[in-house]
Amino acid sequence: MRELPRKRIAAGVVLRDGAGRVLLLQTSYKANWEVPGGVVEEGESPWAAAAARELREEVGLSRPHGRLLVVDHVAEHRHEGVVRPEGVAMLFDGGLITPEQVAGLVFGDGEIVAARLCPLDEAEPLVRPMMAARLRAALEAVAEGVVALCEQGRRVG
Repeated sequence: MRELPRKRIAAGVVLRDGAGRVLLLQTSYKANWEVPGGVVEEGESPWAAAAARELREEVGLSRPHGRLLVVDHVAEHRHEGVVRPEGVAMLFDGGLITPEQVAGLVFGDGEIVAARLCPLDEAEPLVRPMMAARLRAALEAVAEGVVALCEQGRRVG
């Protein structure tokens, strides 16, 4: 019997303030900033990975996840010299966060060294281009009340 294909899955949470700025995290292990989230582990749902475990581990927040904003198909690609298999990245709505809440975030595991709220134009040069496009699609999805379907971060359909 032929083995079914496997895809890598990642999930993140988009938190924003009342001015539409998004929360970005600076990690200790890579150059680009990120949204809270990460790779979905075996036996774990994307919403549990992004909204529960990663959010709690990375910044000490415990909150229910909001609706799905983005489903992004990511083709196999090379990043930092490593071939990454094809996968699916999802972004969930984390709702609103205040600057005071951002200042009070706790970085428990050493992976995160800083957090900041950024308007999209300031966020784009801090994150990888695919994440910048994905964030743009997520903010559009919030405004439109839809789920954005993307390929390589770019909306389709």
